Amino acid sequence: MTGVVAGAPVDQGPAAGWHRCSATVMDTSDSEITFDDQGVSNHARIADWRWRNEVFHGQDAETRLSTWVERIRRDGRGKDYDCIIGLSGGVDSSVVACRVVDLGLRPLAVHLDNGWNSELAVSNVERIVKRLGIDLFTHVVDWDEIKDLQRSYFKASVMDLECVSDHAINTILLRIANRYGIGYVVHGGNVATESILPRSWAYDKRDGANVKAIHRAYGERPLRTYPIMQPVELAYRLLLRRIIFFPILNYVEFKKSEALEELVTRLGWRPYGRKHGENRFTRFFQEYFLVRKFGIDKRKAHLSSLIVSGQITREEAILELEHPLYKDGEAEEELAFVAKKLDFSVEELSGLIEAPRRDHTDFPNVSWMFDHTSGLTQLIRYFAKGELSLGTLKKAWRAGSTPDG
Repeated sequence: MTGVVAGAPVDQGPAAGWHRCSATVMDTSDSEITFDDQGVSNHARIADWRWRNEVFHGQDAETRLSTWVERIRRDGRGKDYDCIIGLSGGVDSSVVACRVVDLGLRPLAVHLDNGWNSELAVSNVERIVKRLGIDLFTHVVDWDEIKDLQRSYFKASVMDLECVSDHAINTILLRIANRYGIGYVVHGGNVATESILPRSWAYDKRDGANVKAIHRAYGERPLRTYPIMQPVELAYRLLLRRIIFFPILNYVEFKKSEALEELVTRLGWRPYGRKHGENRFTRFFQEYFLVRKFGIDKRKAHLSSLIVSGQITREEAILELEHPLYKDGEAEEELAFVAKKLDFSVEELSGLIEAPRRDHTDFPNVSWMFDHTSGLTQLIRYFAKGELSLGTLKKAWRAGSTPDG
């Protein structure tokens, strides 16, 4: 397995029943993790499978990418833009902007202003579009609305607070693509740095029915500018309009350290100093909320992905995990900042974080639409990609036979 050491014994910590994968740093903080007789977790096996089947290298990558580029160009003839990209100011989306321009494509960049962007993130976005000469569309959500929705998620006591922002940007991307007749959303999701994320650590961001249900239960004001995409609209955009999401970073060599260096020298991009430094809420969500309420340290997934792709060693990852997420007093400052911005008292927000946990599916949802182990879902995915054939029918029938379903 690329970057993975198999055969070592499973790490056992001081807590009874605690185990760590012998190939990565994933452990039993994921309640659904399993281990083989070599101590290698299901996450390591799945990530390795994805690395070998979804990431392309050398001439094979060039050929495949060239085919995609020609397809995007052909379908974009006579239009203002031939693809759309989301631009947050973070590393991945910034690299996507560079690659798309380098390939001669004509992107429209879309940015969501959710009221939490750091000044540095705004500056980086401006630098990117100016230096690369691309157009930018910024969608600003009314602050009182997004605040009300985020407060609702805290009150609901569910895990994935990022559904609020991520659902909005996904909805905007699809609607803007539809408005301009654009058939492709080129995005920065990639196997090299994101191959591992337990299903129990996130909820599907596309479930607009769940977003609406949680707000209906706890919201206090109507959502007039916040973009919610209900299942019918999502199905229409993907199945009838056939808007395709293309993960370009799986077709080019992508190493985080080299990407950072390129952005700095080429665009004058300024580093954030820590992961998700571009967005204060995302940082709080991952480094405070998830750890305190659900016992989830997402660094384990991020670092494990880098191990599998050979960008760091397991020993380096273990050392990184020994560093505290916050310095002395920093956690209290973050809690106070978020509480004030969302009109909670510190005591009130702390109480919500300590409240009993609830599952997203305790509220109305359409989670069945996003079950990748379902043959029907696989069939719909192939149809949306325009790849429906006898071969893909067989693949859909065998859904679940590959490590990731």
